[in-house]
Amino acid sequence: MSVTVTRKTPELLCPAESTPHEFKILSDIDVQIFLQKYVKTINIYQNIPSMEGKDPVKIIREAIAKALVFYYPLAGRLRKHSGGKLVVECTGQGVVFVEADADATLQHFGVDGLF
Repeated sequence: MSVTVTRKTPELLCPAESTPHEFKILSDIDVQIFLQKYVKTINIYQNIPSMEGKDPVKIIREAIAKALVFYYPLAGRLRKHSGGKLVVECTGQGVVFVEADADATLQHFGVDGLF
């Protein structure tokens, strides 16, 4: 099977509204070395005929920006604080978002019948 994926330039999605600039101290459980990894996810969306004429990427961007208002530490950055303790600096810088298109169907990925 051969699938062509066209990946667009990564961008930062920021919270839709102003969020507090503060530091959130992480617990000892949160600073375990195996948890300090960058998490990548791939979301595959089915083409829904009733969404014809609507840009799904625009809808997803707006939804993420709105969610980041309430979950604003996710739009921050990890920093080392005094004593090497890790904290999240709530900067509102945003999360990385990459749009991509593929010349494949959901069946190519083995998700036939799930939707």
